[in-house]
Amino acid sequence: MKKAGTRTASPMLCFLDSNIPMYAAGTDHPYREPCQRVLRLSARGVLAAVTSAEVLQEILHRYLALRRPADAVAITQDLIVICGCILPVTLDDIERALELVGSQPHIPARDLLHVAVMQNNGTSHIISADAHFDGLPGITRLDPADIAIWLPTVKQ
Repeated sequence: MKKAGTRTASPMLCFLDSNIPMYAAGTDHPYREPCQRVLRLSARGVLAAVTSAEVLQEILHRYLALRRPADAVAITQDLIVICGCILPVTLDDIERALELVGSQPHIPARDLLHVAVMQNNGTSHIISADAHFDGLPGITRLDPADIAIWLPTVKQ
């Protein structure tokens, strides 16, 4: 039982990019194990993870294009369970992404939409292997390969 006056540290809220479950489910790659670790920590509640409907669509699109429908379904369903909270993509998000196009022309459209969803939902941390998120105002990219640096006190 929690004693009166004590605080329990809440997990850091992070947006999971589509490359996290895709590397985790993929073949041998330097990001495979770190991404698996991120998903395990999220499933245990050590990381409070959210993602968006657009991320789920990216996973479905990629695995269906590879003619791997069973993987499309399994990976998408697993991410839904791990995150619990799937943020919708709204007209406000599209409008915010359109505003970002002028100042961030180097960012792919889907990733601009991720940033817009994050900003419109008060989330500033994204776990992603994509370095183009680095340096975006108000966004902190957490590289899954560096999990020991940004989450050093957690038994992984």
